[in-house]
Amino acid sequence: MKHWHIDQVGWDRFDPAKVDPGIVPLVKAAAMVERNGDDYATYLCNVFHDDPDFRQAALNWAVEEVQHGEALGRWAMLADPSWDYRAAFARFREGYKIPLEADHSVRGSRTGELIARCMVETGTSSYYTALGEGTEEPVLKQVCQLIAADEYRHFKLFYDHMRRYLAREKISLIERLRIAAGRIGESEDDELAFAFHCGNMPDSVPYDRKTSIATYMAKAMTYYKVRHIDRGMGMIFKAVGLPPRGRLSEFAARAAHRFIRFKQRRNEAIAQRAAANSNIPRTAQAA
Repeated sequence: MKHWHIDQVGWDRFDPAKVDPGIVPLVKAAAMVERNGDDYATYLCNVFHDDPDFRQAALNWAVEEVQHGEALGRWAMLADPSWDYRAAFARFREGYKIPLEADHSVRGSRTGELIARCMVETGTSSYYTALGEGTEEPVLKQVCQLIAADEYRHFKLFYDHMRRYLAREKISLIERLRIAAGRIGESEDDELAFAFHCGNMPDSVPYDRKTSIATYMAKAMTYYKVRHIDRGMGMIFKAVGLPPRGRLSEFAARAAHRFIRFKQRRNEAIAQRAAANSNIPRTAQAA
């Protein structure tokens, strides 16, 4: 059951004068990744084929994820009336596939699968919180706040089921840490890079994963503040079974903040070099 409906968003409050052009390419990419939630639900239902409670939870989760994509896509079309969300998503879905036929988790265990989902929800909850606080446009602010709240609830959903499976599978802390780190590292994989490409590049521009993800990350990382990273680190620690608050979590959050700033500078340099040597549309470049 959804906690809000797309028609409850105050779309009539949209203010084009408060749109940051640099945020629009990010929203376009996010719309497609979120909208692809129904494919992930199919995959999860296959992996948890004999767990009706979780299967229903995954289907309910997907309904909310799809609504996130629809809301972000609708906002992006207000911000850029020339953009066709449906066409961009069709292009993305044609070129990016997840293993729908899989009947076992690619993480090696069901606990691992649920830890990976916790990492995703941690990232999205933090990201939409940061994006909502970083924009002055009232409709995008509302949409991001609604999505961030959903993603936090999704974290709790997957965390609760993860604890249930951990009691059965008893995978070690080291293995949980490995799975969490691996999934965090996948934040720069083809899914987000290709979504950014399909949302912002014409068909005539060949897909370049390195340039696409660098251009996306160079701008997205500017919205993160220390408080967002600190909160996210607490959620990560909780998911793997470590104390979410304490010296270790604080140290990890500070290290993550420094690493994000380093990655931001490196991605900016990559994006700038690529923009200087290609026909990347200016609207898709990091502002």
